[in-house]
Amino acid sequence: MSLHIESAANSPVVKPFAKRLITHAFHDIDGTHSLIREWVPIMSVVLHNVIETGLPDDFDSDENAERLTKMANGFHNDETDRFCIESAGLSALTQMEWSIRRAVEEGTLKVDCDSEINSKIIRLIWQGQEVFDNFSEPPEFTAFLEQYTPRLFKLYERVLNGACRDVNLEDAKTNPEKWKVDGSMAFLEFLKRNGVKNYFVTGAVVEVGMGMHEEVETLGYNIGDGEIIEELLGSTWTEKVPKNVAMQQLIDKLGLTGENILVIGDGRAEISAGVEMNAVTISRLPNDATRQRELHTELGTNIIISDYTDERFFELFKEEQS
Repeated sequence: MSLHIESAANSPVVKPFAKRLITHAFHDIDGTHSLIREWVPIMSVVLHNVIETGLPDDFDSDENAERLTKMANGFHNDETDRFCIESAGLSALTQMEWSIRRAVEEGTLKVDCDSEINSKIIRLIWQGQEVFDNFSEPPEFTAFLEQYTPRLFKLYERVLNGACRDVNLEDAKTNPEKWKVDGSMAFLEFLKRNGVKNYFVTGAVVEVGMGMHEEVETLGYNIGDGEIIEELLGSTWTEKVPKNVAMQQLIDKLGLTGENILVIGDGRAEISAGVEMNAVTISRLPNDATRQRELHTELGTNIIISDYTDERFFELFKEEQS
């Protein structure tokens, strides 16, 4: 079997595209298939705390992690809430770096840097950029970021685990359907049945048997050659791997062209990468995610769906005998 996709009227298509043969699909995980990590308010409180207080000696202590965990429930801040929403899909290391740079900009963190370059990079991160090799910054500031960004990332993960991830994962072990986007597994099985190879690409750290890897397997998304998910690709604690880089590496390894790929996600990073590689992009966004839907339309996504149960969505696909 082979699978084609083509634009159609009265469908979830927001940017029409020519008929394509689809052979591979690159999927984000959080918010796209898994609902285990309710991460936005947790990251928001961690980032806001850095901007407000800097990075005191005890910023990643057990006591501070516990304090932030308690604050995370119901936390709101206009700037960091919006940043988290609009930076979804970026490497967590990039999101941590943004808050450190903002603390320097606000003066709550005293580190020598080029303030003009720092402020420009802050704006570029918000616009979705993650690599800044073309900027010349003081070596001391670069070394500071290299030391403190991973430490802040690990603090965020501890707060995330304590605030929601661990309890949600435990519940998912007995109630997996509750923690999956509606129709997620059926959609992945539909793709696999029609010869499409599925890959999960995440900005989270991937370690076998831990973290995101554990969440994916708990929800029943088996990983391996010939499984529903061929491979799970992600980041490390210290190395920033933007999704466009991870996807391009996968394209090069598999000898693919973008026109035969689906990119599915809820973050700007994967959708921007998909548009750039001339893939068909599918944004999985709730109906009430007004700002995200506006942003993804601006980015040039092809399709916006609230979940994978929309019959009009499946009508875009044409199953054909190979």
